[in-house]
Amino acid sequence: MPRRADFEPKLLAVLREGYGLSQLRQDALAGLTVAIVALPLAMALAIASGVAPEKGLYTAVIAGFLISALGGSRVQIGGPTGAFIPVVFVVIERHGLDGLILATLMAGVMLVIAGWARLGALMRYMPQPVITGFTAGIGVIIFSSQVRDLFGLQMNVVPAEFGSKLLALWQAAPTTNVAALGLGLACILSIAALRRWAPQWPAFLIVVFAGTLASLLLGLPVDTIGSRFGDLPTSLPTIGLPEVSAQRLRVLLPDAFTIAFLAGIESLLSAVVADGMTGRRHRSNAELVAQGTANIASALFGGLPATGAIARTATNVRAGAQTPVAGMLHAVFVFVFVLVLAPILSYVPLAALAAVLIIVAWGMSEIERFRQLLRAPIGDRALLLVTFALTVTVDLTVAIEVGVVMAALLFMHRMANTVEVDGHARPGELDGEREEPDMRVRLPAEVEAFRVAGPLFFGATSHLEDALRSFRDTGYPHVFILRTRLMPMIDASGVHSLQVIAAQLRKAGTLLILSGLQAQPRHVLSRMGMVEVPGEIIFAQDFDHALLIAKAHQQQQDDNSRLS
Repeated sequence: MPRRADFEPKLLAVLREGYGLSQLRQDALAGLTVAIVALPLAMALAIASGVAPEKGLYTAVIAGFLISALGGSRVQIGGPTGAFIPVVFVVIERHGLDGLILATLMAGVMLVIAGWARLGALMRYMPQPVITGFTAGIGVIIFSSQVRDLFGLQMNVVPAEFGSKLLALWQAAPTTNVAALGLGLACILSIAALRRWAPQWPAFLIVVFAGTLASLLLGLPVDTIGSRFGDLPTSLPTIGLPEVSAQRLRVLLPDAFTIAFLAGIESLLSAVVADGMTGRRHRSNAELVAQGTANIASALFGGLPATGAIARTATNVRAGAQTPVAGMLHAVFVFVFVLVLAPILSYVPLAALAAVLIIVAWGMSEIERFRQLLRAPIGDRALLLVTFALTVTVDLTVAIEVGVVMAALLFMHRMANTVEVDGHARPGELDGEREEPDMRVRLPAEVEAFRVAGPLFFGATSHLEDALRSFRDTGYPHVFILRTRLMPMIDASGVHSLQVIAAQLRKAGTLLILSGLQAQPRHVLSRMGMVEVPGEIIFAQDFDHALLIAKAHQQQQDDNSRLS
């Protein structure tokens, strides 16, 4: 049964401990700092996803508040992130905004179920090459999506497919707006400079504000939020439900799964980063439930998918956040900014926001980690490159599916290669109570023994079957001992393989002895009906015990032969 504490929001634990004025001051300052970072980022992420900027602001306010209030981390900051840009863009292109809202609702439900099913720990086991491959791919996609606004290209529609997008951008190259390009490049260089020389300053907000001011003072002919999307609203929208039907649910299921997967993985990665910075430990299942609830609420208010944001969470920690109240206040501050600054935000140049997202894309590309993984074993390199290529050129859903399947196959191949089934124990290798150079010297006549080292699972059963094939040429012994002390686990396929071998040996009149069974294999064999049968299969405590049983069996066979 799940423990109640596994799903309890960290906010409740904080309130039980006692929450004072000094903590509130620190949380308020941290929340304000993160809100200053989140404001331009939320708008930029929404625009890059193919929706109006207010959608990103709604997500930062609603989902950001709920992720902090209900989550399993003390300092997690939630909201829209760059990982969702390609997913949202493609879903909207295929199914419209209404389809995105329904897919986000479905993803939210999936995350809640995953949390209550205690899958939080399992979602941490995503292989690093897959994570780096699709995050680097997303970085490339984000960069390509910002070329239009960075260069001020005159394009009515930007295709979602990567190859078509590059072709369309190339064809629109003659329409480059020099003013937009100059402003965008200046903003990129300014953000990089601030991050290097004044890392504590809110570089995104400063540069976007400076870019807006420069655009107005110099009268630059560049597109702005207002010129493309109109005035920003100064209130939250009303709750609305999308059209729901069995067919739409079925069609949107793969996209909903991708959203849920990304939200779960990124939120837990962010929580792990926060744990490393604070020395605390998050509750992964509570975090998934909070992410699911936040995505449901965001969708109902017309917002975007949301998850834990690693960069904003790290900013929150560095700003001195103590409790989830900091994240809740960050959402409140963003909402206040929207109410107060909406008329001013309409003048923000899209080239300045493109500069912000190009910096985000660079961060997501993880160049150093990508290079490091290229020096990994060939299987990991293939996994990295295939996931990266599929993310960029095909689809994020396909990339994740293929990446996970490839990783599973690679893992099974490696595990199978670690399993050994042979007739010798290596010199100096401990198998049982003592070391022995070769177990075969202790075997009586007409007794054979093999040793299984490693888990006997479906990927390794062929090793055992191959070992037994040698008897077809040399003839079956009277007793066959299978040493299993180094076999920590067995699955259904392993049990089936043993049952097939036991049947072959029984037909040949050979006694099968399993020696040194550990607890898990013994339990599984018992549950699946493979038990001791006198004269056919015996379980021995250890190899010495198995030898005594074999000698006694041989003696009985000899006695029976003499009597007959």
